[in-house]
Amino acid sequence: MIRVFSLIALVCASLVTARAWGQADHAAKLIEGAKKEGKLVWHTSMSVSDAKLLVDSFMKKYPFARVELVRSGGEATLNRLLSEVRAGKWDFDVVAIGGTSILIQHHLIAPYLSPEAKAYLPEFRDPAGHWTGLFNNYFVVGYNTKLVSDAESPRIWKDLLAGKWKNNISMDQEEYPLYAALLAAWGKNHTHSFIRSLAQQNIQWRKGHTLIAQLIAAGEFSLGIVYAHTVEAMKKAGAPIEWNNTLDPIVVLVNGIALSAKPNNPNLARLFIDFTLSKEGQGLVRSLNRIPARGDIDPPSPKMQQSKLQLKAVPQDMGTRYKTYVEEFRQLTGQ
Repeated sequence: MIRVFSLIALVCASLVTARAWGQADHAAKLIEGAKKEGKLVWHTSMSVSDAKLLVDSFMKKYPFARVELVRSGGEATLNRLLSEVRAGKWDFDVVAIGGTSILIQHHLIAPYLSPEAKAYLPEFRDPAGHWTGLFNNYFVVGYNTKLVSDAESPRIWKDLLAGKWKNNISMDQEEYPLYAALLAAWGKNHTHSFIRSLAQQNIQWRKGHTLIAQLIAAGEFSLGIVYAHTVEAMKKAGAPIEWNNTLDPIVVLVNGIALSAKPNNPNLARLFIDFTLSKEGQGLVRSLNRIPARGDIDPPSPKMQQSKLQLKAVPQDMGTRYKTYVEEFRQLTGQ
């Protein structure tokens, strides 16, 4: 029996060693090729300061690497890339935005299955390898702790329909990803009934989840739909705002990173993607008070642990069915 266990242990150890050697060989080949390439161009919707931390850390790890950072909002990034490609230019190597499925629809990105992708939940990476999550945004209900006690704070979505919250809920006027994910989780009848009832609460529509969180903390509204990491950052700064992690589901907008369909620096691009998805890179994401998409990196707060939450990623068809989601949401909410 001891010999059997010893043999099993030896086989397992051999598999681990083989994987390690395989990954090391993969990295070595990329490094060799990257040294012969030029400057990586990375388009992202991350803030300049956040993205710069990743870029600077990458160039410190690989001194031969040079990275040009191009920052703009997700929609602006998409429009810019589409305009360039239509003009026959493929100047970008890597792109990272929310709603990466739309990049697939327009054939802007190519499959690349990073060795790091195995550490990610299936919902946080494209099955065909087109993208892998860089960081996640959790849609949650934030509330002002001076106006709402913990006991009465909403813990499930249905709690938002209570009469006491009428005129006191704020939402982003373009909450289409949330709507799409609830449809996927609940089905059409349940979701449409909920959204119609929610709209009858006289929602205070605003633009931007950070703005909504700030207005909640200022006492303009009792509660609203915000991002969990924003609430955590504001709490650390002393703001009277909190959230519960009991929603089912907690909708997740995955901000993915992907390889250009025609990269000018393919080895450098893959090396950069591997770095951002590694434990080292995801640790940097965490240091920015963002929620790492990688499952074996602790989030900024224990409340955000993936294993503790009922998570539902925004569906892959967000890009192809975007107009339908927009029309339905606007009709249901009367906007």
